[in-house]
Order: sequence, then C-alpha cells, then structure tokens
Amino acid sequence: MSLSSLKVAVVCMSNMNRSMEAHSILRKKGFSVRSFGAGSRVRLPGTARNLPVVYDFSTTYEQMRKDLVRIDRERYTSNGILHILGRNERIKPRPERFQECRDRFDVIFTCEESVYDRVIEELWVREQETCQPVHVINVDMDDNTEDATLGSLIICEVCERLQQAEDMEGSLAELLLAVERKTGRSFLHTVCFY
Repeated sequence: MSLSSLKVAVVCMSNMNRSMEAHSILRKKGFSVRSFGAGSRVRLPGTARNLPVVYDFSTTYEQMRKDLVRIDRERYTSNGILHILGRNERIKPRPERFQECRDRFDVIFTCEESVYDRVIEELWVREQETCQPVHVINVDMDDNTEDATLGSLIICEVCERLQQAEDMEGSLAELLLAVERKTGRSFLHTVCFY
C-alpha cells in the first residue's frame, strides 16, 4: 500500500495530547492522518485534582491557551499544557469529535481501551454503505507527554510496516504480533465496516 493512500485516524478522549502527538509524528512522516477525541467534552487538568477545566469541542486551541494563561500561566507552563496547545495550534484550529466525522479510514488507532470501545460502538451503529473494512487498533498509552510520544512512535512503526505490506488485510495480524514482540505491548484489534 502506498504511503499517500493509507488513510489513518488517531483517537484519544479529548483530541489534546495522545492523538495530537501521533498526528504530529505521522504528518511529519508524510501520512494522510486526522485526529479526534471520543469524549463529550475536552477536559484539561484544573487547579484542583478533581476539578478539570472543561471546554466544548468547538473551542479553538488558541482560545483554550489564552484562557489557561489568564487562569494560571505558571501552572500551565510548568505542567506542559501550554506547550501542547501550541503544538496543536500548528496542526489544526480546534479539537474534533470522532462521532461527528463521516470520513472513511483504512486504520483507526485508539489510545486507551475505553476509547477503543467508543469507536467500535460508533462504527457499529452507523449505517453500512460500502462494506469497506476499517481496522481499529488500540495502542494503550497513559495520558502524559512521555507515554504519548512512545505510543505515537509505535503507531508510526505500525503505519510504516503497513505501508510496506503488499496485502494489508493478509499481513496485519502477523505485523501486529511482530510489533508486540518488539515493544512488549499488546494490541486490541478488530475489523468494522463502513
């Protein structure tokens, strides 16, 4: 499969850290990629552990950044959130919800099992039009900058191997096993249809 023809989506809960890190890395490698959140709202760490700062998905990354600077510039600089929002602004204007996208992808990567479940549920309730397969693969990663980078590099490796495969459908299971052996991480994988 050629690099430009592989259509990839990456989904985390808020389209903020993990999916955007993967979006950034895959885009730099030349992949056709989009990123999404599967939650109902964007949640960022608040000033208290149990009180997140919550935004609607229509809020731009720039608006979030300006708001957090106003709330507590020092806190959101030291915890890396302002850096993450700056990266995100360079990629796209605002977070997007997976449930609102009707584009078709060859592979959808999720960043945690609960997001994997939401994506599969969403695909199952949609009306099947073409019976085109889409592979949904979960690469578990904690929601911190280090694990987001490590998980995104694994996603990138899977995409690069898929790009080199002559038959994605026939070689995907073996490819995932090889990456599991190399990284020590296991993947959830299912096939849905559009």
